[in-house]
Amino acid sequence: MTAAPSTYSGVIPPVVTPLTEDGELDRVSLERVVGHLLDGGVSGLFALGSSGETAYLTPRQQDEVIKVITTASAGQVPVLVGAIETTTNRAVERARAAAALGADAVVATAPFYTRTHATEIDRHFRDIAGAVDLPLLAYDVPVCVHSKLDPELLLPLAAEGVLAGVKDSSGDDGSFRRLALGARDLPGFSVLTGHELVVDAMMLGGADGSVPGLGNVDPHGYVRLHEAAVRGDWADAQVEQDRLVALFDIVTAAVPGTASATAAGLGAFKTALMLLGVIATNVVSPPMRRLDAAETTVIAAHLDRAGLTRV
Repeated sequence: MTAAPSTYSGVIPPVVTPLTEDGELDRVSLERVVGHLLDGGVSGLFALGSSGETAYLTPRQQDEVIKVITTASAGQVPVLVGAIETTTNRAVERARAAAALGADAVVATAPFYTRTHATEIDRHFRDIAGAVDLPLLAYDVPVCVHSKLDPELLLPLAAEGVLAGVKDSSGDDGSFRRLALGARDLPGFSVLTGHELVVDAMMLGGADGSVPGLGNVDPHGYVRLHEAAVRGDWADAQVEQDRLVALFDIVTAAVPGTASATAAGLGAFKTALMLLGVIATNVVSPPMRRLDAAETTVIAAHLDRAGLTRV
């Protein structure tokens, strides 16, 4: 088990997984997504996260995604890979696969589906960290796994070198602030926000960076926001954040009552990338549905207002 040698910081988008019309991985489009993000100045790539549809992909497809992203990025930035599974043994298996395929770090949630106690979550992270010689980051996403990763759980694991960082998508800003405060005494431990609408506020509160799904669509914008925050130009950071908040309204394009929040968000990100000429289709994994022509028109208007050039 190795602790992170340095802090993960900056903008680390959770890379979307483009699919072909028949639902298989579109490798060429995924390579373009990686190039699009690197051109945007991101400082890392998070493969097989929520925006990467990891829960929908088979192990074979997950392996293919890792291969394409690690090859296309060619070591320019760290590649963090999700090992997001229901139980510890399954997560360890995916973590080992990620390590064998070139991942620079592993990201895991708490166990889910099964009812889980805090002591078991603690053991879950320790077992994953002990199984691979890569840094491990925790992913706090209670809306999906139904367990909140409190600072009282995370900070001791960080102090012992079990965890190298956390991606906080909990929406619990008070908990995030307490985590950031506790992390000040833990050099090398990264506190990353997945709350893409308030990155400026989270940076002011001590975040090292962000993992924004919308960063797939506008990586340049999130990099500008991060750079403004780092130099303490909070007025510029707010202007950029406000523009990105307006752009995030693409997730409301799906006709109400016809798609889950997950499908609306992923569908919007993919449709926007299709309109920008980055990916070939806006196909999403079943049972989700792709956004239709009318919904695509709504997203196109949001892209135009945000100053993003469509093809």
